[in-house]
Amino acid sequence: MGMSGVYATGADADECEATLIEAVESGVTLFDTAEIYGSYTNEELLGRVLGGVRRDRVVIATKFGFDLERSKGGFTLDSRPEHIRTVVEQSLRRLRTDRIDLLYQHRVDPQVPIEDVVGTMAEFVRAGKVRYLGLSEASATTLRRAHAVHPISALQSEYSLWERGG
Repeated sequence: MGMSGVYATGADADECEATLIEAVESGVTLFDTAEIYGSYTNEELLGRVLGGVRRDRVVIATKFGFDLERSKGGFTLDSRPEHIRTVVEQSLRRLRTDRIDLLYQHRVDPQVPIEDVVGTMAEFVRAGKVRYLGLSEASATTLRRAHAVHPISALQSEYSLWERGG
């Protein structure tokens, strides 16, 4: 996110790519991105650098859950099954890979039952396009309901040294 998201105003593309290559060469193996980081550009950056020969050396996590076309820079949630199917296929193309190692729902969408969301995500696991599922910013109750549909391997919650508010 720091290379193409809200913290990256004016980031140099060549420097970002060189930094990612150095990270892989230094042993970094987990790269976490999202369609919303830079409105797709972070996934494209990772695809350029981590696709091909480096792909098998890293774990790629990405997140979905916003409708970036309707959001116009905001945060319009959309975890409808048909939207999930579209955006995951788009993420695979941007990341230049045949699989996403860890797929997260970025934010719980109160308009779509978590059981429907995870059921749709699990379709990608069965198809071999996703290895593991995760949720971001989900409550314990939501996590239990999701896990009853398909195993949830990761929960991502923001923890900041600078911002402790809820």
